Amino acid sequence: MPLVMIDLLEGRTAEEIDAISDAVHGAMVALLDVPERDRFDVITEHTAATLRFDRNYLDIDRTGAFLMIRITLAAGRSTAAKRAFYERVAALLHERTGIRTEDVTVILVENGREDWSFGRGQASYLELPREAWR
Repeated sequence: MPLVMIDLLEGRTAEEIDAISDAVHGAMVALLDVPERDRFDVITEHTAATLRFDRNYLDIDRTGAFLMIRITLAAGRSTAAKRAFYERVAALLHERTGIRTEDVTVILVENGREDWSFGRGQASYLELPREAWR
């Protein structure tokens, strides 16, 4: 159900990109009730000209390791679950890749279950039983 879009500056290895993707997915599975096999990531590398960010917004010092993680997902998670997710994803990224927590920005964009079609021209979450989502 979530669509993960990660924007970062170019220069990371394939292993680092895998670790970033795995950390985000692991935190979603653990804290946002996302099924393990429900994984759809788009990772885009940018030059400094195409990924611009304020290095000190809200008095947080950011470096070139900055990640912008946008996750579109069905509405319904509590504020507490979202806050726990933000903390966990930043911690996992730091543990697995060394990315500082200050360099992790996460944006959750919620929509309805009727807004998803995974193929066959179906409104997947409306037409398939919940057990099929896992």
